[in-house]
Amino acid sequence: MSVVPADVLPGGARGAEETAPAPAELGPRARLWPSLAAVYRAQLSRARVARIPLLFVATFQSVGIMILMRGVVDGGGEARAVVAGSSVLVVAFVALNLLAQYFGQLRSSGGLDHYATLPVPPAAVVLGAAGAYASFTVPGTVVTAVFGCVLFGLPLTHLWVLAAVIPLAGAALAGLGAALGLLAPRPELATLLGQLGMSAALLLGVLPAERMPEAVRLARDLLPSTYGVEAYARTFAPDPDWAFVLGDLAVCGVVGVLSLAVATWAYRRAAVR
Repeated sequence: MSVVPADVLPGGARGAEETAPAPAELGPRARLWPSLAAVYRAQLSRARVARIPLLFVATFQSVGIMILMRGVVDGGGEARAVVAGSSVLVVAFVALNLLAQYFGQLRSSGGLDHYATLPVPPAAVVLGAAGAYASFTVPGTVVTAVFGCVLFGLPLTHLWVLAAVIPLAGAALAGLGAALGLLAPRPELATLLGQLGMSAALLLGVLPAERMPEAVRLARDLLPSTYGVEAYARTFAPDPDWAFVLGDLAVCGVVGVLSLAVATWAYRRAAVR
């Protein structure tokens, strides 16, 4: 007499199939805003110690430029351009220069593979890192703006406009910096591109536009931070034209959305390689 296992019989096979556990369902896909908040907090805590000394350098650099320009510029529209450009230069130093270096090093070291394994949308990674780096610019920008107003005798009445200028200009410059870092084939090239972008923000944003050649003015209009500088500089007038201020801020916001979209595309392109 032979013993046959039950699972090899036709009825036994059907019974085994009926009692087999169903495959586990995958969890819901991570949503954008919770993922963005998580990446933002992680980046903020990670960069807090390393980036604070560089923030002092950015602030000291902008203050030093205003002190040097004080011997050349007396007042009027040129003084407004110097103070506004020096204030936004702090944003350019951190959001453009440092973010380009960060993503360039992240790509070369394989750090993008870590983010690619997480259930986090690509836009959350780019926006979280950009927001964290842009947050470091707030104290330095405010200090630079207050110092410049006192140095050149400009009013502090509309200093609150920086609450719109910093995030909008920061988004535009951070998106540009992230795209440069992700598209550069080598981290050294990403650092070079970030330095060149910051130099462009320095030369085209701080120097008064009236003294520039026409070709340089056209290049100035292509720089994302220009519209943040113009919006803030207009508020120093005795009777600011708020329509032009809002128009400059709107252009800066549109450029910020486009630059962050390009940075997200560059992140997807670099993560799959």
